[in-house]
Amino acid sequence: MMATNPPKELEMMQARIAAARVPVPPSRAGPSRTIRLSLAMLALAVGPNAGAAQTTNLQRTDSIAAGVARTDAAKTTDSAAVTKAAAALPKWFDEIAVNAFVSSAYQYNSNRPATGVNSYRVFDFNDNSFNLDVAEVVVQIAPSKPNDAGFRVDIDAGNSIPQISKSQDQTVAQFDLQQVFASYIAPLGSGLRFDVGKYVTHLGYEVIEGYDGYNDNYSRSILFGYAIPFTHTGVKASYAFSSKVAAMVEVVNGWDLVRDNNRSKSVGAQLTLTPLAPLSLLVNWIGGPELANDNHTKRNVFDMVATLKPTSALTLGVNGDYGVEDGTSRVNPGSNATWKGVAGYATIAVTNKLSVGLRGETFHDDGGTRLGTDTKATLTEGTLTPAYKFTDHVVLRGEVRFDKANQPILVRRATVSDRQTTAGINFIILY
Repeated sequence: MMATNPPKELEMMQARIAAARVPVPPSRAGPSRTIRLSLAMLALAVGPNAGAAQTTNLQRTDSIAAGVARTDAAKTTDSAAVTKAAAALPKWFDEIAVNAFVSSAYQYNSNRPATGVNSYRVFDFNDNSFNLDVAEVVVQIAPSKPNDAGFRVDIDAGNSIPQISKSQDQTVAQFDLQQVFASYIAPLGSGLRFDVGKYVTHLGYEVIEGYDGYNDNYSRSILFGYAIPFTHTGVKASYAFSSKVAAMVEVVNGWDLVRDNNRSKSVGAQLTLTPLAPLSLLVNWIGGPELANDNHTKRNVFDMVATLKPTSALTLGVNGDYGVEDGTSRVNPGSNATWKGVAGYATIAVTNKLSVGLRGETFHDDGGTRLGTDTKATLTEGTLTPAYKFTDHVVLRGEVRFDKANQPILVRRATVSDRQTTAGINFIILY
C-alpha cells in the first residue's frame, strides 16, 4: 500500500500511489402496620368527626385505587404497543451488528520539516500536530454458515487515514467508505463464500485498523505503504478445505480503485496454511495492468506472511514482498521496475494489560518508482511501541521510530537528510 502526505508533499505522494432504564412499578402492598396504627389513634382523637374523616379517607383511597388502575392500564397498553412494534420488525434486523473505532494521536519529528510533513509515512504524516486519525462506524450482518447472506459497510472520517486509504478515483479527502460489500455462503462443501464490492486487500502483515483489528505498532510499515495496495473493488471467493488449509481467489479493478482505470482486470489469490496451532502462513499474489489507459503493462506482487506464537506472552511475525512492473524502471528506462522488502515483528505481553511491540524492516526500490526518487533507493526503519490496555475498549500507545535512507530523501527543516526520528502517542476507543 503506497502512502501519501499533505499538503504539497501529500499531492506528490498521491500522484505516486495513483444501555436502558427500567421503570419502578407502583407498590400494591397497601399501607404499612405503622401507618394503620397512626390512623386508628387519629380517629379516636377526632371523635365526632371520625365518620366524616372515614368517608373522606375512603373517597381518597378510591381515588388512588382508580389512579393506580388507570396507570396499570396505560402501562399494559404501552407494553403491548412496544411488543407489537418489535414483532413487526423483520427478523434479520436482530442480526445487525454496529461497532465503532476511534483513533487520535500526536506526532513529533525531530527533523522539524519545513513542510510539516513526516517523510515516507503512511498515516502518521503530520508533524507536531494532534490528529483525529479516524472515526469509524461499521454496520454489518456477518454470514456464518451455508445459505447465509450478509453485508458490511465501514464508514470512515478523519484527517489522516481516510484521505490515504480512499480510492484513487475518490475526490473527497476526509471521508471514505472503506469497505462496502455483500456476502453469500453457497451450500457447497463446507461453504463457498462470495464477497462482492469494495474490501481491504489480502496482502500484508499489517491492517488499516478498525474495531476488529489493530496493529502492534502505531505507525505503518514501509511495506504497508509502498509495496502493496490498500483496497480492491471486485469479487472474491473463499473456501476452507480444512482447519489447516484455506484459499481465496479474486477478480478486481486493480489497486485502490472503485472504477477501473483501464479495460483489463487484476487477479489475486491467497493460500492460508496452519500446519501447527502456533504457526500460520499466508501466501498472497496479485497481478494485472495498473497504469491508466494501459491494458498491457503488468504489475505483479508476491507477498508472504508468517506468524508464530511460541508462548502466550510472545508473538513473532515476518512479512516479505517482491514486486515487478513491466518496463517502467526510472533507473534503467525500458527495464522492469522492481521493489522488495522484509519486515520482522515481535510483540511481548508483559502483563495482561501492558505489551511492547517491536518492528524492524528494510525496503529496496530498485526501479525508483515506488518511493518516487527516480533513483535506486533503500529505506530502513526500527520502531518501539509500548501499549497499555486500560479496558477492552480503551488503549493507549506510545511510539518511537527511527528511519534511515541510503541517500538524503528525508526532509529536515528546509533541506533533506538521510535520517528521521519521530515520537508519538496514540489513543484508541473501540466498541
